[in-house]
Amino acid sequence: MDLVYIKTFLHFTIGLLTILNPIAAVAIMVSLLPPSISKKEINNISIKTSLTVLIASLVTVFLGDIIFKIFGINIHSIKVIGGIVLLVLALSMIKGQISETKHSTEESEEAKEKEDISIIPLGIPVLFGPGVIATLIIFKIKSQSLIDISLLVLAIFVSTIVVYFTLKNAIFLNKLLGITGIKIATRIMGLIVGAIASQFIVSGVKSLWEMYK
Repeated sequence: MDLVYIKTFLHFTIGLLTILNPIAAVAIMVSLLPPSISKKEINNISIKTSLTVLIASLVTVFLGDIIFKIFGINIHSIKVIGGIVLLVLALSMIKGQISETKHSTEESEEAKEKEDISIIPLGIPVLFGPGVIATLIIFKIKSQSLIDISLLVLAIFVSTIVVYFTLKNAIFLNKLLGITGIKIATRIMGLIVGAIASQFIVSGVKSLWEMYK
């Protein structure tokens, strides 16, 4: 594979994984699981959650920008607002928190009363929230060729596989990393998300300035 394509694939994959932040999702998942849950049940939840993320991601990639075009929303405006959403998320991650742009306290409380947490809130919005939606749409807009789009789809599949194995081993990872370890990982990912957000905002503002000056 050409070096440029490898770089593009890694850019897509790392960007998605940092914004999905499956490590932080582990802490939320463990807090919602009943004490007597079996490994088979955890595996089933992990599969359903991963499929939710996969399907939602693919729908966003292939339909998201079309919806914006129907409403006449400027592509560069999407970059700016998407970057702002990511910046809010990044600031919360750097503080070691889970931003309420991903899920609210009410959603977590409601989830505790449900038997199946895999789709809501774990799949949506804990993992697949507004930040992921904005990122996927911007990545799709930046993809100029069929190869780029194929690499984006491949990155989605790889990210989903990582999410599955992370959630499948949620209890082990929660014990291994602890609260401190998860917060450190979240802060590091927050720095990366913040850098991506800055690129989106600067690129969007620059393009809008060129259009309207």
